[in-house]
Amino acid sequence: MHIPSSLDSQDQPAFFYAPRSAVGAKAKPAPLLVALHQWSCGYDIPSIKTDYLPQARRRGWVFIHPHFRGRNDNPAACASDLAVRDVLDAVAFARENANVDPKRIYLAGASGGGHMTLRMAAEAPNLWAAASAWVPIFDLAKWYAQTKRAGRGYWKLLEAICGGAPGKSKSVDAQYKQRSPKTFLRKAADLPVDINAGIHDGHTGSVPISHSLEAFNTLARANGRGEKQISTADIRFMVEQEIVPTKLAYRGKEEDRKHAILFRRQAGSARVTIFEGGHNFDPIAAFHWLATKRKR
Repeated sequence: MHIPSSLDSQDQPAFFYAPRSAVGAKAKPAPLLVALHQWSCGYDIPSIKTDYLPQARRRGWVFIHPHFRGRNDNPAACASDLAVRDVLDAVAFARENANVDPKRIYLAGASGGGHMTLRMAAEAPNLWAAASAWVPIFDLAKWYAQTKRAGRGYWKLLEAICGGAPGKSKSVDAQYKQRSPKTFLRKAADLPVDINAGIHDGHTGSVPISHSLEAFNTLARANGRGEKQISTADIRFMVEQEIVPTKLAYRGKEEDRKHAILFRRQAGSARVTIFEGGHNFDPIAAFHWLATKRKR
């Protein structure tokens, strides 16, 4: 289906699923999951049918996967005003076409979808019951430098999106700032936000784990739990050495996760997990955590 933008009236495609129990005159309220696509794709990526849809069906959730201007390679995409509104329009569409429980509207995404998950968590913190971000990009200007240094082509896409390299002009720098979760994430204070990253990401993957750890630190401060922040030295150690310091090693176990947990910390409603892996997403773990949350 297509959802007309409430900003520019342009139709945006979306994948939408609703269980029979949530549709019709006798529909029962069901949770809604809004899943956000990765950096280099759009709404129709095949993984929605393997990562998200089976879990939504099994749990009886309404599910929508919006396009929000598709691949991040142009100014209309990548957390633009248009893309942000497209996600909110997708929520409105789902609520109009299914009986959605307003206390259980969830948000999830990985990589570029993790970036947009953090951005949307800050954009509408009162809408969501919880947000699950996997291997997200937190600071686009920093990621520009990291991907250019690593020989990955994302910096070229960022130039196309923002009008040039960071530092080119005040207007270009404003674009990097406006599209970065770093600028806004403090507004998601008190919203349950779960951030996950693989220890080897940035080495075997494209997003260093510093993005996840710094996002958590921002939420820790916003939640009034500054003492829970991860130190700059510990972040640098984990990023460079691809291991967790012994003093920070996670000692518990969880059966519902694909990857072993190496580090975890909670600061109020925010949680960060570093796992044994790279640029990975674990949909079962995401659904499991989201299912425990209900908007107060």
